[in-house]
Amino acid sequence: MKKVVFLLALTISFISCKTETKNVEGVKETKAIEIPMLAIGEFDTKAGEFVNKEIQINGIVDHVCKHGGKKILMVTDEGDVHVTSDERFDEALVGSEITLTGVVVEERIDESTCLQMEENFIKSHSEGKTSKEQFKEQQEHIQQYRDEMKDENKAYISNYSLKHVNHSIIE
Repeated sequence: MKKVVFLLALTISFISCKTETKNVEGVKETKAIEIPMLAIGEFDTKAGEFVNKEIQINGIVDHVCKHGGKKILMVTDEGDVHVTSDERFDEALVGSEITLTGVVVEERIDESTCLQMEENFIKSHSEGKTSKEQFKEQQEHIQQYRDEMKDENKAYISNYSLKHVNHSIIE
């Protein structure tokens, strides 16, 4: 059992490191770059420190989006993280525990975003694409964004997600 744990730790350490090669005055220099590991429970509070940088997370794939398969939801008991990809995710990943490397993406929601969302919702509703109940829910959602910005005295809210780079199944 100790050998299995050691091999797993060794494998994860190889996965979590990249190498960077520099050519300085004709001499190639290679050094390992460690990719930070964040717990999903701390992702929302620490993701701002890693915008446009790679990180790793461990979690269970809870959902693969049915509309194209290019989004997954990873979960632990402490929270969840949305992950997007240019390629489709295999639906067989649902229920699997994985280590995922991704680039942190920040979406900022400000008043102009809220106004655009309202305009889109009004158009959709006027075209009969949404019910009165859905329209009301969408309006309440926008108001929640506005209330959060006001309560935190901020001009925008940051929503963080990950852009998939690679993943491996934890066995």
